[in-house]
Amino acid sequence: MRILGLVLGALMVLGGCAAPQQPFASDESIAAVSFRDEGPRELKLMTMVNNRSGAGAHTSLLISASERVIFDPAGSFKASGIPERNDVLFGITPNAEQAYISAHARSTHRVIIQTVQVSPQQAEMAYRLALQAGPVAGAFCASSTAALLSQIPGFEGLRSTFYPVNLMEQFATVPGVQTIEYREDDDPSLQAALDQLN
Repeated sequence: MRILGLVLGALMVLGGCAAPQQPFASDESIAAVSFRDEGPRELKLMTMVNNRSGAGAHTSLLISASERVIFDPAGSFKASGIPERNDVLFGITPNAEQAYISAHARSTHRVIIQTVQVSPQQAEMAYRLALQAGPVAGAFCASSTAALLSQIPGFEGLRSTFYPVNLMEQFATVPGVQTIEYREDDDPSLQAALDQLN
């Protein structure tokens, strides 16, 4: 009974990663925007943190593999020109990445971005797992991201968690991780930011 109470509490705290409807982009729209970065393969864990409480609001994972995507489990990000299928956002150019980060950073939330370089094999495994993982139920953003990462060699030590900040703290222990904090002081509404993007 206590475990059920903890899970229900986590679901209420994590209401920030809850998407009511799951889009399913066509193969054609995904192929039209597919983008590959010629630089090193990398993973970027992005954690949206409430500026007042310090609680995590959402977790997502940018994967630079044979194409560059964002695994956005139960996310609410919608932007024209960035198709989504099963919680994976496609066409993640540097500009699209910045739009995603900027939409989530506002007066009420900051974005913690943790980047680690990985081998092409690790990146491709993360990419394939992301394509298979969704759609993810609301409030399972950190849990599903931790489950994905823990299947990749070198990340097996990451434990399951419902809390984005806990996953962020675990990810910080991975060798080679570089962390930056991104802030903006604009409208506190994510929907207002998305409306401006669109």
